[in-house]
Amino acid sequence: QLVESGGGLVQAGGSLRLSCAASGRTLSNYAMGWFRQAPGKEREFVAAISWNGASIIYADSVKGRFTISRAYAKNTVFLQMNSLKPEDTAVYYCAAEQRLIGVGTTGRDYDYWGQGTQVTVSS
Repeated sequence: QLVESGGGLVQAGGSLRLSCAASGRTLSNYAMGWFRQAPGKEREFVAAISWNGASIIYADSVKGRFTISRAYAKNTVFLQMNSLKPEDTAVYYCAAEQRLIGVGTTGRDYDYWGQGTQVTVSS
């Protein structure tokens, strides 16, 4: 089970850090991704990190503002979001993928999903 936390309401230009913790399984063998879905829009890829941290990919829309990382000892993955914009408003989901090389960037690549956490950025 994956559980996201850290969402909330923030003003444009502010920061939030999302966390994704796992229970019942270790995340160390999984590539981890963050996706988001805004009202009326399709789910979109945000960022992903490989099981060993060697491969990290960001969507162009968040590159330079968001940072994905993982803490193996805490069985947790983070998404640090800086310089937030109103267009970042969405429900953010973490997901786990069994992959040895690289990371997936589409939802169908991932095997397990969290329930999502709401991020709202006011202008």
